[in-house]
Amino acid sequence: MAKDKPLTDRMYGFLAEDEDARVCKDIPEAACNDQPRAFMAHIFALTLTKLGDSLVSARLVLPWMLSTLGAPAVFISALVPLRESLALLPQLFIAQRLRERPVRKWFWVAGSFGQALALVGMLLAVIYLRATALGWAVVTLLALFSLARGVCSVTIKDVEGKTISKSRRGRLSGIAAAAAGLLSVLTALVIIFSPALFDEQLSNGSTTLFVALLAFAIMLWTSAALIYAQVPEVAGATEGGGNAIVEALKSVRLLWTDKQFGQFVLTRSLLVSSAFSIPYIVVMIQRSGESSLTNLGGMMLASGLAGLMAGRFWGKWSDSASHHVMAAAALLAVLVMAVALGLFVYADNWLLLQPVAALLIFTAAVAHHGARVGRKTYLVDMATQETRAQFTAVSNTVIGLVLLLGILLGLVDTYFGVAAVMLLLIGLGLTAAARAMRLPAVE
Repeated sequence: MAKDKPLTDRMYGFLAEDEDARVCKDIPEAACNDQPRAFMAHIFALTLTKLGDSLVSARLVLPWMLSTLGAPAVFISALVPLRESLALLPQLFIAQRLRERPVRKWFWVAGSFGQALALVGMLLAVIYLRATALGWAVVTLLALFSLARGVCSVTIKDVEGKTISKSRRGRLSGIAAAAAGLLSVLTALVIIFSPALFDEQLSNGSTTLFVALLAFAIMLWTSAALIYAQVPEVAGATEGGGNAIVEALKSVRLLWTDKQFGQFVLTRSLLVSSAFSIPYIVVMIQRSGESSLTNLGGMMLASGLAGLMAGRFWGKWSDSASHHVMAAAALLAVLVMAVALGLFVYADNWLLLQPVAALLIFTAAVAHHGARVGRKTYLVDMATQETRAQFTAVSNTVIGLVLLLGILLGLVDTYFGVAAVMLLLIGLGLTAAARAMRLPAVE
Protein backbone atom coordinates (compact mmCIF):
# COMPACT_ATOMS: atom_id res chain seq x y z
CA MET A 1 0.00 0.00 0.00
CA ALA A 2 1.04 3.60 -0.54
CA LYS A 3 1.31 4.29 3.19
CA ASP A 4 3.81 1.43 3.54
CA LYS A 5 6.24 3.11 1.13
CA PRO A 6 9.16 5.21 2.46
CA LEU A 7 8.51 8.94 2.65
CA THR A 8 11.05 9.55 -0.14
CA ASP A 9 9.16 7.23 -2.48
CA ARG A 10 5.82 8.88 -1.68
CA MET A 11 7.23 12.37 -2.25
CA TYR A 12 8.77 11.23 -5.52
CA GLY A 13 5.51 9.67 -6.66
CA PHE A 14 3.64 12.92 -6.02
CA LEU A 15 6.20 15.32 -7.52
CA ALA A 16 7.29 13.23 -10.50
CA GLU A 17 3.81 11.81 -11.11
CA ASP A 18 5.37 8.34 -11.19
CA GLU A 19 3.73 6.51 -8.31
CA ASP A 20 5.40 3.16 -8.90
CA ALA A 21 8.82 4.59 -9.88
CA ARG A 22 8.78 2.37 -12.97
CA VAL A 23 9.74 4.99 -15.56
CA CYS A 24 13.44 4.28 -16.11
CA LYS A 25 14.38 5.55 -19.56
CA ASP A 26 18.02 6.04 -20.54
CA ILE A 27 19.49 5.31 -17.08
CA PRO A 28 21.42 2.22 -15.91
CA GLU A 29 19.26 -0.63 -14.65
CA ALA A 30 21.13 -0.52 -11.32
CA ALA A 31 19.97 3.09 -10.79
CA CYS A 32 16.27 2.43 -11.35
CA ASN A 33 15.34 1.36 -7.82
CA ASP A 34 17.23 4.31 -6.31
CA GLN A 35 15.57 6.87 -8.58
CA PRO A 36 13.19 8.26 -5.91
CA ARG A 37 16.08 8.98 -3.53
CA ALA A 38 18.17 10.51 -6.33
CA PHE A 39 15.24 12.63 -7.51
CA MET A 40 14.57 14.08 -4.06
CA ALA A 41 18.27 14.73 -3.34
CA HIS A 42 18.56 16.62 -6.62
CA ILE A 43 15.45 18.67 -5.85
CA PHE A 44 16.60 19.68 -2.37
CA ALA A 45 20.14 20.54 -3.48
CA LEU A 46 18.99 22.49 -6.55
CA THR A 47 16.32 24.36 -4.59
CA LEU A 48 18.89 25.55 -2.05
CA THR A 49 21.39 26.70 -4.69
CA LYS A 50 18.72 28.37 -6.84
CA LEU A 51 17.53 30.29 -3.78
CA GLY A 52 21.13 31.24 -3.09
CA ASP A 53 21.43 32.54 -6.65
CA SER A 54 18.53 34.92 -6.03
CA LEU A 55 20.06 36.18 -2.78
CA VAL A 56 23.42 37.03 -4.39
CA SER A 57 22.22 37.78 -7.93
CA ALA A 58 24.88 39.40 -10.12
CA ARG A 59 22.08 41.11 -12.05
CA LEU A 60 20.43 42.71 -9.04
CA VAL A 61 21.71 42.23 -5.48
CA LEU A 62 25.48 42.51 -6.00
CA PRO A 63 25.22 45.68 -8.14
CA TRP A 64 22.92 47.19 -5.52
CA MET A 65 25.39 46.25 -2.80
CA LEU A 66 28.43 47.72 -4.55
CA SER A 67 26.57 50.91 -5.41
CA THR A 68 25.39 51.32 -1.82
CA LEU A 69 28.87 50.80 -0.38
CA GLY A 70 30.62 53.18 -2.77
CA ALA A 71 32.33 50.90 -5.30
CA PRO A 72 33.10 52.53 -8.70
CA ALA A 73 30.72 51.80 -11.57
CA VAL A 74 33.39 49.93 -13.54
CA PHE A 75 33.17 47.03 -11.08
CA ILE A 76 29.39 46.95 -11.29
CA SER A 77 29.45 46.67 -15.09
CA ALA A 78 31.82 43.68 -14.88
CA LEU A 79 29.60 41.56 -12.60
CA VAL A 80 27.24 39.89 -15.09
CA PRO A 81 29.85 39.04 -17.77
CA LEU A 82 32.18 37.54 -15.16
CA ARG A 83 29.42 35.67 -13.38
CA GLU A 84 28.02 34.11 -16.53
CA SER A 85 31.08 33.50 -18.71
CA LEU A 86 33.50 32.17 -16.09
CA ALA A 87 30.92 29.61 -15.00
CA LEU A 88 30.95 28.23 -18.55
CA LEU A 89 34.34 28.76 -20.23
CA PRO A 90 36.43 26.25 -18.19
CA GLN A 91 33.91 23.42 -18.52
CA LEU A 92 35.47 21.95 -21.65
CA PHE A 93 38.57 21.13 -19.60
CA ILE A 94 36.70 20.11 -16.46
CA ALA A 95 34.68 17.57 -18.44
CA GLN A 96 37.78 15.53 -19.26
CA ARG A 97 38.71 15.20 -15.58
CA LEU A 98 35.10 14.37 -14.85
CA ARG A 99 35.19 11.63 -17.45
CA GLU A 100 38.10 9.94 -15.68
CA ARG A 101 36.06 9.31 -12.53
CA PRO A 102 33.42 6.56 -12.41
CA VAL A 103 31.50 8.38 -9.62
CA ARG A 104 31.19 12.11 -10.34
CA LYS A 105 28.90 13.59 -7.72
CA TRP A 106 31.92 14.58 -5.62
CA PHE A 107 32.84 17.20 -8.21
CA TRP A 108 29.48 18.87 -7.54
CA VAL A 109 30.00 18.62 -3.78
CA ALA A 110 33.45 20.22 -4.05
CA GLY A 111 32.15 22.95 -6.37
CA SER A 112 29.33 23.79 -3.97
CA PHE A 113 31.75 24.05 -1.04
CA GLY A 114 33.96 26.26 -3.25
CA GLN A 115 31.08 28.65 -3.90
CA ALA A 116 30.36 28.81 -0.17
CA LEU A 117 34.00 29.69 0.56
CA ALA A 118 33.96 32.45 -2.08
CA LEU A 119 30.90 33.92 -0.40
CA VAL A 120 32.66 33.78 2.98
CA GLY A 121 35.39 35.96 1.49
CA MET A 122 32.77 38.29 0.03
CA LEU A 123 31.06 38.60 3.41
CA LEU A 124 34.36 39.58 5.07
CA ALA A 125 35.02 42.09 2.29
CA VAL A 126 31.62 43.72 2.85
CA ILE A 127 32.35 44.06 6.56
CA TYR A 128 35.89 45.45 6.32
CA LEU A 129 36.30 47.10 2.89
CA ARG A 130 34.73 50.00 1.01
CA ALA A 131 34.87 51.76 -2.37
CA THR A 132 37.58 50.55 -4.80
CA ALA A 133 39.03 47.94 -2.43
CA LEU A 134 35.59 46.40 -2.00
CA GLY A 135 35.04 46.42 -5.77
CA TRP A 136 38.27 44.52 -6.46
CA ALA A 137 37.54 42.02 -3.70
CA VAL A 138 33.97 41.28 -4.83
CA VAL A 139 34.91 40.98 -8.51
CA THR A 140 37.82 38.63 -7.71
CA LEU A 141 35.74 36.47 -5.39
CA LEU A 142 32.88 36.41 -7.90
CA ALA A 143 35.32 35.06 -10.49
CA LEU A 144 36.30 32.24 -8.10
CA PHE A 145 32.64 31.64 -7.29
CA SER A 146 31.82 31.34 -11.00
CA LEU A 147 34.66 28.90 -11.66
CA ALA A 148 33.40 26.67 -8.84
CA ARG A 149 29.92 26.94 -10.27
CA GLY A 150 31.23 25.75 -13.62
CA VAL A 151 32.36 22.53 -11.97
CA CYS A 152 28.85 22.02 -10.58
CA SER A 153 27.16 22.84 -13.88
CA VAL A 154 29.03 20.30 -15.99
CA THR A 155 28.78 17.65 -13.26
CA ILE A 156 25.08 17.79 -12.49
CA LYS A 157 23.96 17.13 -16.06
CA ASP A 158 26.12 14.02 -16.16
CA VAL A 159 24.96 12.73 -12.77
CA GLU A 160 21.35 13.60 -13.52
CA GLY A 161 21.59 11.66 -16.77
CA LYS A 162 22.77 8.58 -14.82
CA THR A 163 20.22 8.75 -12.00
CA ILE A 164 17.03 10.44 -13.31
CA SER A 165 14.84 9.01 -16.08
CA LYS A 166 14.63 10.85 -19.41
CA SER A 167 10.94 11.74 -18.97
CA ARG A 168 11.41 13.14 -15.44
CA ARG A 169 14.30 15.58 -15.86
CA GLY A 170 12.21 18.56 -16.94
CA ARG A 171 9.93 18.08 -13.92
CA LEU A 172 13.01 18.04 -11.70
CA SER A 173 14.27 21.39 -13.00
CA GLY A 174 10.80 22.94 -12.93
CA ILE A 175 9.98 21.84 -9.39
CA ALA A 176 13.32 23.06 -8.04
CA ALA A 177 12.82 26.44 -9.77
CA ALA A 178 9.30 26.73 -8.35
CA ALA A 179 10.37 25.86 -4.81
CA ALA A 180 13.28 28.30 -4.92
CA GLY A 181 10.93 30.93 -6.36
CA LEU A 182 8.57 30.52 -3.40
CA LEU A 183 11.41 30.96 -0.92
CA SER A 184 12.70 33.97 -2.89
CA VAL A 185 9.24 35.52 -2.70
CA LEU A 186 9.20 35.15 1.08
CA THR A 187 12.64 36.78 1.31
CA ALA A 188 11.53 39.66 -0.90
CA LEU A 189 8.39 40.19 1.18
CA VAL A 190 10.52 40.60 4.30
CA ILE A 191 12.46 43.38 2.58
CA ILE A 192 9.35 45.04 1.14
CA PHE A 193 7.39 45.06 4.40
CA SER A 194 10.29 46.35 6.49
CA PRO A 195 10.95 49.54 4.54
CA ALA A 196 11.73 51.72 7.53
CA LEU A 197 14.48 49.40 8.74
CA PHE A 198 16.11 48.71 5.37
CA ASP A 199 15.75 52.17 3.83
CA GLU A 200 17.32 53.70 6.93
CA GLN A 201 20.20 51.25 6.63
CA LEU A 202 20.56 52.11 2.96
CA SER A 203 20.85 55.82 3.68
CA ASN A 204 23.42 55.17 6.42
CA GLY A 205 25.50 52.81 4.30
CA SER A 206 24.85 49.90 6.66
CA THR A 207 26.00 46.40 5.70
CA THR A 208 23.46 44.54 7.87
CA LEU A 209 21.14 43.41 5.10
CA PHE A 210 23.93 42.44 2.71
CA VAL A 211 25.79 40.52 5.43
CA ALA A 212 22.58 38.68 6.27
CA LEU A 213 21.97 37.75 2.62
CA LEU A 214 25.55 36.53 2.16
CA ALA A 215 25.52 34.54 5.42
CA PHE A 216 22.24 32.87 4.47
CA ALA A 217 23.62 32.04 1.01
CA ILE A 218 26.72 30.46 2.58
CA MET A 219 24.49 28.16 4.66
CA LEU A 220 22.45 27.26 1.58
CA TRP A 221 25.44 26.14 -0.51
CA THR A 222 26.99 24.25 2.40
CA SER A 223 23.72 22.41 3.05
CA ALA A 224 23.32 21.66 -0.66
CA ALA A 225 26.77 20.06 -0.77
CA LEU A 226 25.95 17.80 2.18
CA ILE A 227 22.64 16.78 0.59
CA TYR A 228 24.11 16.10 -2.84
CA ALA A 229 26.67 13.79 -1.28
CA GLN A 230 23.73 11.44 -0.59
CA VAL A 231 22.82 10.99 -4.31
CA PRO A 232 22.92 7.21 -5.05
CA GLU A 233 25.11 7.38 -8.16
CA VAL A 234 26.24 4.20 -9.91
CA ALA A 235 29.71 4.03 -11.45
CA GLY A 236 29.89 5.21 -15.05
CA ALA A 237 32.17 4.71 -18.04
CA THR A 238 35.66 6.24 -17.89
CA GLU A 239 36.84 5.73 -21.48
CA GLY A 240 38.47 8.56 -23.38
CA GLY A 241 41.17 9.49 -20.89
CA GLY A 242 44.04 11.68 -22.02
CA ASN A 243 45.49 15.15 -21.82
CA ALA A 244 42.70 17.53 -20.85
CA ILE A 245 43.63 20.24 -23.35
CA VAL A 246 44.09 17.79 -26.24
CA GLU A 247 40.83 16.00 -25.48
CA ALA A 248 39.04 19.33 -25.07
CA LEU A 249 40.16 20.52 -28.50
CA LYS A 250 39.06 17.19 -29.99
CA SER A 251 35.65 17.64 -28.40
CA VAL A 252 35.14 20.97 -30.18
CA ARG A 253 34.86 19.02 -33.44
CA LEU A 254 31.46 17.82 -32.27
CA LEU A 255 30.08 21.22 -33.32
CA TRP A 256 30.41 20.28 -37.01
CA THR A 257 30.67 16.47 -36.93
CA ASP A 258 27.36 16.10 -35.03
CA LYS A 259 24.86 18.18 -37.02
CA GLN A 260 22.04 18.04 -34.46
CA PHE A 261 24.35 19.09 -31.63
CA GLY A 262 25.79 21.94 -33.70
CA GLN A 263 22.31 23.25 -34.50
CA PHE A 264 21.36 23.09 -30.82
CA VAL A 265 24.45 25.09 -29.79
CA LEU A 266 23.65 27.75 -32.40
CA THR A 267 20.07 27.97 -31.12
CA ARG A 268 21.22 28.17 -27.52
CA SER A 269 23.68 30.94 -28.45
CA LEU A 270 20.82 32.99 -29.86
CA LEU A 271 18.72 32.32 -26.75
CA VAL A 272 21.09 34.36 -24.58
CA SER A 273 19.10 37.35 -25.79
CA SER A 274 16.56 36.50 -23.07
CA ALA A 275 19.27 36.81 -20.41
CA PHE A 276 20.85 39.97 -21.82
CA SER A 277 17.48 41.70 -22.08
CA ILE A 278 16.77 41.71 -18.33
CA PRO A 279 19.56 44.10 -17.22
CA TYR A 280 18.66 46.52 -20.01
CA ILE A 281 14.98 46.45 -19.08
CA VAL A 282 16.10 47.23 -15.53
CA VAL A 283 18.23 50.11 -16.87
CA MET A 284 15.21 51.66 -18.57
CA ILE A 285 13.09 51.22 -15.45
CA GLN A 286 15.75 52.62 -13.10
CA ARG A 287 15.95 55.87 -15.03
CA SER A 288 13.00 56.90 -12.88
CA GLY A 289 15.64 57.69 -10.26
CA GLU A 290 14.29 55.39 -7.54
CA SER A 291 16.96 53.56 -5.53
CA SER A 292 15.45 52.38 -2.24
CA LEU A 293 15.86 48.84 -0.96
CA THR A 294 12.11 48.39 -1.16
CA ASN A 295 12.55 48.60 -4.95
CA LEU A 296 15.22 45.91 -4.63
CA GLY A 297 12.67 43.83 -2.77
CA GLY A 298 10.07 44.50 -5.46
CA MET A 299 12.38 43.25 -8.22
CA MET A 300 13.34 40.19 -6.16
CA LEU A 301 9.64 39.54 -5.62
CA ALA A 302 8.88 39.71 -9.36
CA SER A 303 11.75 37.38 -10.19
CA GLY A 304 10.80 34.95 -7.41
CA LEU A 305 7.17 34.84 -8.51
CA ALA A 306 8.32 34.06 -12.03
CA GLY A 307 10.22 30.99 -10.84
CA LEU A 308 7.37 29.94 -8.55
CA MET A 309 4.64 30.20 -11.16
CA ALA A 310 6.47 29.22 -14.35
CA GLY A 311 9.00 26.61 -13.25
CA ARG A 312 6.81 23.53 -13.15
CA PHE A 313 4.84 24.58 -16.24
CA TRP A 314 8.01 24.89 -18.32
CA GLY A 315 9.36 21.68 -16.79
CA LYS A 316 6.39 19.50 -17.67
CA TRP A 317 6.21 20.94 -21.19
CA SER A 318 9.94 20.31 -21.64
CA ASP A 319 9.47 16.61 -20.94
CA SER A 320 7.27 16.35 -24.04
CA ALA A 321 8.69 19.03 -26.37
CA SER A 322 11.71 20.90 -25.02
CA HIS A 323 12.47 22.49 -28.41
CA HIS A 324 8.98 24.03 -28.41
CA VAL A 325 9.68 25.41 -24.92
CA MET A 326 12.81 27.13 -26.19
CA ALA A 327 10.86 28.68 -29.07
CA ALA A 328 8.00 29.84 -26.84
CA ALA A 329 10.42 31.34 -24.29
CA ALA A 330 12.26 33.23 -27.03
CA LEU A 331 9.02 34.67 -28.41
CA LEU A 332 7.86 35.69 -24.93
CA ALA A 333 11.18 37.45 -24.33
CA VAL A 334 10.81 39.26 -27.66
CA LEU A 335 7.31 40.40 -26.69
CA VAL A 336 8.52 41.79 -23.35
CA MET A 337 11.44 43.59 -24.98
CA ALA A 338 9.16 45.10 -27.62
CA VAL A 339 6.69 46.36 -25.00
CA ALA A 340 9.45 47.76 -22.78
CA LEU A 341 11.11 49.48 -25.73
CA GLY A 342 7.81 50.92 -26.93
CA LEU A 343 7.06 52.37 -23.51
CA PHE A 344 10.59 53.73 -23.19
CA VAL A 345 10.44 55.53 -26.53
CA TYR A 346 6.81 56.70 -26.62
CA ALA A 347 5.49 56.70 -23.02
CA ASP A 348 8.40 56.56 -20.59
CA ASN A 349 6.23 57.87 -17.76
CA TRP A 350 4.53 54.46 -17.70
CA LEU A 351 7.84 52.92 -16.64
CA LEU A 352 7.63 55.02 -13.48
CA LEU A 353 4.59 52.99 -12.39
CA GLN A 354 5.69 50.19 -10.07
CA PRO A 355 3.03 47.68 -11.30
CA VAL A 356 4.16 48.17 -14.89
CA ALA A 357 7.84 47.81 -14.00
CA ALA A 358 7.16 44.72 -11.89
CA LEU A 359 5.10 43.10 -14.67
CA LEU A 360 7.90 43.65 -17.19
CA ILE A 361 10.52 42.10 -14.89
CA PHE A 362 8.18 39.24 -14.01
CA THR A 363 7.43 38.37 -17.63
CA ALA A 364 11.06 38.69 -18.69
CA ALA A 365 12.06 36.35 -15.85
CA VAL A 366 9.35 33.84 -16.89
CA ALA A 367 10.79 33.82 -20.41
CA HIS A 368 14.32 33.39 -19.09
CA HIS A 369 13.24 30.46 -16.90
CA GLY A 370 11.64 28.83 -19.93
CA ALA A 371 14.77 29.23 -22.03
CA ARG A 372 16.93 27.70 -19.28
CA VAL A 373 14.65 24.74 -18.54
CA GLY A 374 14.03 24.02 -22.23
CA ARG A 375 17.63 24.06 -23.38
CA LYS A 376 18.86 22.10 -20.36
CA THR A 377 16.26 19.36 -20.85
CA TYR A 378 16.93 19.22 -24.61
CA LEU A 379 20.67 18.78 -24.10
CA VAL A 380 20.35 16.06 -21.46
CA ASP A 381 17.77 14.15 -23.53
CA MET A 382 19.69 14.53 -26.79
CA ALA A 383 22.94 13.15 -25.38
CA THR A 384 23.77 9.58 -24.37
CA GLN A 385 25.62 8.43 -21.27
CA GLU A 386 28.82 8.38 -23.32
CA THR A 387 28.46 11.86 -24.86
CA ARG A 388 26.59 13.84 -22.19
CA ALA A 389 29.62 15.29 -20.39
CA GLN A 390 31.29 16.27 -23.69
CA PHE A 391 28.12 17.81 -25.12
CA THR A 392 27.57 19.81 -21.94
CA ALA A 393 31.14 21.07 -21.78
CA VAL A 394 31.42 22.05 -25.45
CA SER A 395 28.01 23.76 -25.41
CA ASN A 396 28.76 25.67 -22.22
CA THR A 397 32.20 26.76 -23.42
CA VAL A 398 30.75 28.22 -26.62
CA ILE A 399 28.01 29.99 -24.67
CA GLY A 400 30.63 31.32 -22.26
CA LEU A 401 32.39 33.03 -25.17
CA VAL A 402 29.07 34.42 -26.42
CA LEU A 403 28.26 35.78 -22.96
CA LEU A 404 31.71 37.36 -22.69
CA LEU A 405 31.04 39.11 -26.00
CA GLY A 406 27.96 40.55 -24.29
CA ILE A 407 30.27 43.21 -22.88
CA LEU A 408 30.16 44.73 -26.37
CA LEU A 409 26.49 45.54 -25.82
CA GLY A 410 27.73 48.23 -23.47
CA LEU A 411 29.51 49.87 -26.40
CA VAL A 412 26.34 49.68 -28.49
CA ASP A 413 24.47 51.37 -25.65
CA THR A 414 27.17 54.04 -25.31
CA TYR A 415 27.29 55.01 -28.99
CA PHE A 416 23.78 54.21 -30.23
CA GLY A 417 21.60 54.07 -27.12
CA VAL A 418 19.67 51.43 -25.22
CA ALA A 419 16.99 51.32 -27.94
CA ALA A 420 19.58 49.99 -30.41
CA VAL A 421 20.56 47.28 -27.91
CA MET A 422 16.95 46.19 -27.49
CA LEU A 423 16.36 46.10 -31.26
CA LEU A 424 19.43 43.89 -31.67
CA LEU A 425 18.26 41.54 -28.92
CA ILE A 426 14.76 41.38 -30.41
CA GLY A 427 16.28 40.28 -33.72
CA LEU A 428 18.34 37.58 -31.99
CA GLY A 429 15.27 36.38 -30.08
CA LEU A 430 13.17 36.02 -33.23
CA THR A 431 15.97 34.06 -34.91
CA ALA A 432 16.30 31.83 -31.83
CA ALA A 433 12.59 31.00 -31.92
CA ALA A 434 12.72 30.11 -35.62
CA ARG A 435 15.76 27.86 -35.19
CA ALA A 436 14.33 26.15 -32.09
CA MET A 437 11.24 25.12 -34.01
CA ARG A 438 13.46 23.44 -36.61
CA LEU A 439 15.28 21.27 -34.06
CA PRO A 440 14.22 17.59 -34.07
CA ALA A 441 12.31 16.25 -31.05
CA VAL A 442 14.46 14.23 -28.62
CA GLU A 443 11.96 13.17 -25.97
